[in-house]
Amino acid sequence: MTRPVLIAPSVLAADFAKLGEEVAAVDRAGADWIHLDVMDGHFVPNISYGPEVIRAMRRHTKKFFDVHLMIAPVDPYLAAFADAGADLISVHAEAGPHLHRSLQAIRALGKQAGVVLNPGTHESVIEHVLDRVDLVLLMTVNPGFGGQAFIPEVVEKVRRVKAMIGARPILIEIDGGITPETAPLVAAAGADVLVAGSAVFKAGTEEGYGRNIAAIRAAAEAARG
Repeated sequence: MTRPVLIAPSVLAADFAKLGEEVAAVDRAGADWIHLDVMDGHFVPNISYGPEVIRAMRRHTKKFFDVHLMIAPVDPYLAAFADAGADLISVHAEAGPHLHRSLQAIRALGKQAGVVLNPGTHESVIEHVLDRVDLVLLMTVNPGFGGQAFIPEVVEKVRRVKAMIGARPILIEIDGGITPETAPLVAAAGADVLVAGSAVFKAGTEEGYGRNIAAIRAAAEAARG
């Protein structure tokens, strides 16, 4: 049975002056998950926020917190993000030498585990950990900044990862440049979860967030037939 497409608004595109209100607004507007991009200014060329900010947002919604760590080293901080309220923690295959250990540590903290691939990283590097993850996140932009243009060459990678996963109950998530125009491309290729930042939050109002989430969802579902 085909899973429903999930929409995960990225808080990176929200108004940071009122993060709690923004999280609550996209929750009411129809978000399935809340996507939280953590950047360290080292692994990626930007700095966003840390576990205490996530802890502050946590009390404004009961929605699933999808925490994407773009940091290196990552292992020393896993417990802090788990304690802050993450439901799923994703780490980059490129961020360190011991991916298997990092995923084991996330599971040991009682959280779902995800692995992330940059656009230029071949999917073969995660074959050995597929039995340790709940989600594979494919970047369709180079990580570090919101509002970038979708990289269409990643669509074929989505198909290959879908085939590699096979019957395993692993979700495929896409992050970067998702709009009603690009969502159908990755949904048809096998994506289950779509991260959308600017495409949702550019509306500036809860009503607008709802319209934008619905448009992305409708476009993705239509592409699945």
